[in-house]
Amino acid sequence: RFRGEYLRLLEERAEHLERERSVEAERAVAAERTRIAREMHDIVAHQLSLMTVQAGAAKTVSRSDPEAAREAMVAVEKAGRQAVSEMRHLLGVLRPVSEEANELGPQPGIGDLPALVREVGDVGPRVELAVDPAAATLPARLQLTAYRVVQEALTNVIRHAGTDVAVEVSIELSEDIATVVVRDDGTGGNITANSGHGLRGMRERVQLVGGKFSAGRRAQGGFEVIAQLTLGAGGQ
Repeated sequence: RFRGEYLRLLEERAEHLERERSVEAERAVAAERTRIAREMHDIVAHQLSLMTVQAGAAKTVSRSDPEAAREAMVAVEKAGRQAVSEMRHLLGVLRPVSEEANELGPQPGIGDLPALVREVGDVGPRVELAVDPAAATLPARLQLTAYRVVQEALTNVIRHAGTDVAVEVSIELSEDIATVVVRDDGTGGNITANSGHGLRGMRERVQLVGGKFSAGRRAQGGFEVIAQLTLGAGGQ
C-alpha cells in the first residue's frame, strides 16, 4: 500500500511538472510572437510610409517632370527592397540555426541612424540628428531599442505631421541613462499619446529593457517622443 501511494504521488508530481512546462512553453511562444509582431510592424509601417509618400510624389509630377517621377519611383523600389530584406532577416530567426547560421546579419543600431535620417529626409521632413559619440558603446539590445524608437517616431511624423516639417532627433548619455528624443514642429494630425500601434509598440519596447517612455504634444506646437533607457538593464 505504501509503495502504491508513493507511485501515485510521483505520477501526480510528474503530471504537475508537465503542465507547468506546457504553460511556460505557451508563454514563451506568446512572448516571441509579440516580439516578432512588433518588429514586423516597425519594419513594414516605416517602409510603406516612405513608399506611399514617394509614390504620391511620382504621381503628382509624372507629367510635368518625368525625371523627378522616375527618381521617386526608384526610391519606392529601394524602400521595398529594404523592407523585404529586413523581413527575411527577421523571419530567419524562426528557421533552424543550422540553416541560417551564416546568413543572419546584425540588428540595426546607433550607427545606422544617419542612413535612416537620410532615407526619411529624401521624402520631405528636414531631420537633424545629434548623437552622443558614447552611444555607440551601448549594449546591442539598447541600440536596437533606440533605433526602433527613432524609426517609428519618424514614421509617425511622415504619417501624421506630413513632409513639410522640421524634426530633431537626439540621443544623450547622462550617468546611467540614455535619453532618446524625437520632436517635430508639425500639427501632429489626430495622433495622441495613447493612440496607434506605433506608440504602444515603442512603449513596450522601452519597458522591456527597463526604461521609461513618454509621448505627447508640445506646448509650442508639434509632437515629442522621449525614451529613457537604463544602461545597466539592456543586456548584450
